[in-house]
Formats: sequence, structure tokens, C-alpha cells
Amino acid sequence: MGFPLLSLIVFTPAAGAAVLMLLRRDDAVRWTALGVTILDLALCLAMLAGFDTTTHAMQFIERRPWVPALGISYALGVDGISALFVFLTALLGSICVLASWVAIDRKVKEFMVSLLVMQALMLGVFCALDLFLFYVFWEAMLIPMYLIIGVWGGDGRVYAAFKFFLYTLAGSVLFLVGVIVLYFNGGKTFDILALTAQDLPFPVQSWLFFSFLVAFAVKVPMVPVHTWLPDAHVQAPTAGSIILAGVLLKMGAYGFLRFSLPMLPEASVYYSTLMLALSALAIVYGGLLALAQDDLKKLVAYSSISHMGFVTLGIFALNLRGLEGGILQMFNHGVTTGALFLFVGLIYERTHTRSMAEYGGLMKAAPVYTAFLALFTLSSMALPGTNSFVGELLVLSGGFAANLAVGAAAVLGALLSAAYLLGMYGNVALGPASVSTRFKIHDVNIREMVAILPLAIFVLWVGLYPNPFLNIIDASAKHLLMQVHGEESGQ
Repeated sequence: MGFPLLSLIVFTPAAGAAVLMLLRRDDAVRWTALGVTILDLALCLAMLAGFDTTTHAMQFIERRPWVPALGISYALGVDGISALFVFLTALLGSICVLASWVAIDRKVKEFMVSLLVMQALMLGVFCALDLFLFYVFWEAMLIPMYLIIGVWGGDGRVYAAFKFFLYTLAGSVLFLVGVIVLYFNGGKTFDILALTAQDLPFPVQSWLFFSFLVAFAVKVPMVPVHTWLPDAHVQAPTAGSIILAGVLLKMGAYGFLRFSLPMLPEASVYYSTLMLALSALAIVYGGLLALAQDDLKKLVAYSSISHMGFVTLGIFALNLRGLEGGILQMFNHGVTTGALFLFVGLIYERTHTRSMAEYGGLMKAAPVYTAFLALFTLSSMALPGTNSFVGELLVLSGGFAANLAVGAAAVLGALLSAAYLLGMYGNVALGPASVSTRFKIHDVNIREMVAILPLAIFVLWVGLYPNPFLNIIDASAKHLLMQVHGEESGQ
């Protein structure tokens, strides 16, 4: 009651970044950054503990006038659609600090400051209830991500950083135009809840749908605006790849859930077939590209395109099973693919190569590493008992109900996923011990285990007992479908 919990969640990392600027020793910077992210995670756990799963209404609302003359306010709140992603962002923030402990050995302070500022801005995106505030967070997070790739990335980091920045900025320009059009057609307010209640004419909805589509599709990313992602992933440091896969890609799908569906319901229904087709294309095309890769990081990057296709398929199936599956799969993808990028980073630190042709025999050299890698590989394949199985099953069920051909394409994508993931694991863990004979390989240490275990727990928790997660989503998903379809939607 009146306690600014969400403000604390959003701005604790930013305050931590300010503290880091005063520190001189790298060890002090690392420990302080870790402490800040753990504190932020604890605040998110408190938010989830007090979250009411029986209502679709926004919770923990904070609202203050900001620019009253323009209808702009500082407004924060979460519902069942955003609560899980606030928690996921904080969880991956802690893991990113641990993953960068040794890997980042130059400009450590600047890196940790960028990481914490990035976390604050991402949390702001998921909590914002004012469209202008949302756009500020949405645009500002390009800067720290650009720096993380461009300063601490690989040899081609400058090209990858520029490509990432230009693609996302181009989408954001159209988004800004859409925001302005929405402002003048929605009663000259930026209040997201008030805008959702507006009944816009179909021509306006249609124009806004494509304006938003470009911005959100780049973030997801959807084919054909996906080409920035492999370059960004390959060049980014491990923490940058975890953020990209775990959180940044979710923001595009979150945009569809927060803006396109509730504010533009007629257009969302009218263009749902197009969105389903684009989703099916991403699933199959991303799977084929992943199947052709030798670079371990590129394989995981292209798998993200395919797996995010399942997310958008679930969203635009426009039925309860698909929608809940899509939202849950956003969370699952953040856990599983974030873990896979962590494992790519761990082996790269030991071997300084990402070519799967040069791997082999890691099961003997690093048995704990390969055991956990097997778990996350099976999760990415959506094996029963893992988190991705629950989400993918719901998405496929909703997809077949919406469009038989799209459902069939999704099944093909799932088969491709099994092919490239099993091939990857075979190259890395099994076969002749080529890596262990050329490199002095050591197994995971305590710090790395601390980063791995929370992700492994969520793989099994969601896979074996998904009810707590689906309960968080359920009321908000049903209400969203009511906004799109009407009272009969929740079937």
C-alpha cells in the first residue's frame, strides 16, 4: 500500500551503476555489481510473492504526473503478462555478472555500469504504464547494448554493433510515428490503460498495426528482419548474448501483447493469418539455418529465431492455449537459450574456438559441464519433463486449432530442432577426445555452478510442475483474449 516496489526494482540497478562509478578496484566493482543484482532479484521475488493471480488488473501501480500538459505521467504496474519477465530480467542480470567475472578483464567498471543500466532500462520497459515512458526506456536501452557489443565484443564487434543499432533504430522510428498517431487518435493521452479502452477505426488500427509490426518484428526478430541477430550474438561477449536471447528478444513479443492485440484488436484478427505465416517461416527457416552451422554460437543464435517463431505463433493463434503457451515459452526461451549461450561462453573461455568440428570428448574432460549441457539441450528440444515441452505443446495445440498448415510447419520446425541440437551435442560432448588433447580443459567451478543451477532448476520446475507459472499468466491472458474477440474468447 503506497510502497514504491516497482520503482525500487527498476532503479536499483541504476543506483548501483552510480555507486560503481565511485569504485576503483575491479574486484570491488564485481562484488558490488553482483550484490546489486541479487538485491534486485530479491525485490522481484517479493513482487511475485505479493502478486494476486486471481485478477487481470495491473498491480503495484505507481502513478505521478510528469508532463501534465501533454498527458505524460510516470506510471508503473505489472500484470500476469509482464510479472514473469520482470523476474526473468533480474535473474539473468545476476547470471550475467557471474558469467563476466573472468571473461571481462578490461574496462571492468565500464562494463558493469553498462550491464546495470541496461538491466534498469529493460525492467522499465516491462513495468511502464505510460506510452511515452515506455518509449524512453525502449529507445534508451539501445545505448548500453551497443556499447556492450561494440566495446567488449569480438573482432567484428564494430560492424555488429552498428548493424544492431541501425536495425533497431529504424524500427523504433516507425514505432515513434505510431505512438504520435495513437496519441492524437486516442484522446491525447499516453496512458496505456486508457489507450487500450479506445475504439479506434479499422483504417487507423491497420496503419498502426504495421507501424508497430516493424519495430516489434526487428526485436523478436522475425524473418526477414532477423539478419542483425547472428552478427550481434557472435560478436557480443557472453553476458551480451545472454541479455539478447534472454530478455531483448522478448520485448518485441511483449510489444505485440501490450499494444497490438489490446489496442488494435480488429487489425490483429484481420492480419493474424499473415502473422501466423511469418511465424511458420521463422520456425522452419531458422531451423534450417541452425542445421547448417559449424559455429556453436551461430547455431544457438539461429535456433533463437526458430524458437521465437513458436512464441509469435502462439500469440497470433488468438486462442487461450496458444496465447498462454506463447507467453510461457517466452519465459522458457529466456531460461534455456540464456543457459546455452552461457555454456558456449564457458567452453570458449577454455578453448578460444567455437567451431564444433574442433570439439569432441568433453564428456570425459568435463563431465559436469556436459551433464548440464545435456539438460539444456533436451530442454531446447522440448523433451517431456523440461520447461519448453509445456510451452511448445500449448503453442502447437493452439496453432493447429488456428491453422492446420501452420501447425504442420511448427512440427517440422520441432523435428529440425531435434536434428541440429542432437548433432551439436554429439560434436561437443561425444566422439574422439580432440579438444581435451589440444587444450587443458577443466570442469565447471563453484562460481559457474552458481550461475548454472538456477536455470537448471527452472528447466525442471516448469517442466514438472508448470501450474504456478500458468496461474500467473492465466487471468491476464483470458482478459487479453476478451479484448480481442469478446466474451466467448477464453475457450
